[in-house]
Amino acid sequence: MPFAITQTCCADATCVSVCPVNCIHPTPDEPDFGSTDMLYVDPRSCIDCGACADACPVDAILPISSLTGPEQAYAEINASWFDTVTPGSTDRAPAPGPRPDRPTFHDWDRPRFDRVLPADFPRLSVAVVGSGPSGMYAVEDLLLHTDADITVFERLQVPDGLVRFGVAPDHPATKQVAHNFARLRKHARVTVRFGVEVGRDVSPEQLAADHDAVIHAVGAHAEKRLGVPGEELPGSISATRFVAWYNGHPDVPADSFHLDAERVVVIGNGNVALDVARILVSDPDVLADTSIASHALTELRSSRVREVVVLGRRGPEHAAYTRPEAMALTHLPSAELVVDDHDPRVGEAIDTAGPRDHASVLAGVRREAVDWSRQPAAGRRIVLRFHSSPWP
Repeated sequence: MPFAITQTCCADATCVSVCPVNCIHPTPDEPDFGSTDMLYVDPRSCIDCGACADACPVDAILPISSLTGPEQAYAEINASWFDTVTPGSTDRAPAPGPRPDRPTFHDWDRPRFDRVLPADFPRLSVAVVGSGPSGMYAVEDLLLHTDADITVFERLQVPDGLVRFGVAPDHPATKQVAHNFARLRKHARVTVRFGVEVGRDVSPEQLAADHDAVIHAVGAHAEKRLGVPGEELPGSISATRFVAWYNGHPDVPADSFHLDAERVVVIGNGNVALDVARILVSDPDVLADTSIASHALTELRSSRVREVVVLGRRGPEHAAYTRPEAMALTHLPSAELVVDDHDPRVGEAIDTAGPRDHASVLAGVRREAVDWSRQPAAGRRIVLRFHSSPWP
């Protein structure tokens, strides 16, 4: 029985490098890599060896025979990615089976050196600023392809950056990639300095003077402003700060948010928007078994929020979220998912969507012309409203 990649795929391609029959795509040397929602296993060529499942850092690869409930849809999702595409599409279905030039592993995984350094050449010293995913993937590459000594500078007293403070607490499998980062931090050539902020505790100039190279792998600390009227009023907050709050980020006080409104509007329809919407309507008893911050769980237990409206500027065919994240909302036990069909283009896009089209994930979702002048209906729900913008 072949394997299938499921929702929690991190797309770092670790599985690709260990597959002996080249059945996982897109690979890092293919143009589609980085542009798909996830990676996919071709069931026609999978030999059920399990190497990919063993290598997966987030436990996203499972035998098709073991898929249950909502996960069963991923058997078809994986298979359909390799179907013949419609004329004019830029996608392509890679040929299954071993490639003659790659009898065992993919050559992109082997280090390449353009020049050979003298034996007495001093070992390089590299500084990596930030211990989140980008920083630690840089560390991994340096360990694999150089003999450099690496020092990681982390502003906080704890590591992992967005893995710890940006991934939703009810996605524990995604957070498991942190185990691999922990292994890298223990390497003999890696030193981690916590509580050191570049620009405060050490200047960029000093960092550059002390190392042969400096890699800045930090996220955006400032919240992006939309420039809409009323953005500065109470109750208007950034998703960045809200996500940090429910993940227990030390920069966000525990009493920053009070969920005393019945309707919440989320501007944007990317994965973070869906995370925010899902957390707001999830059963607190279920969240209690996750890594959610205790102060956030307490606030959610007394929350008055019954409806979360997710605004998308474009239609469902161009939604910014990935299909796996949207599929998770269709099976959320604590809340109903509704599509606001105020615009005829919404229903048309969903009804005409092919199995691989972005809008197809909403095919079975109930549609309703929502009357925003009324209070939210009984129960809890998430409403996806497309072709809507906060800009006048």
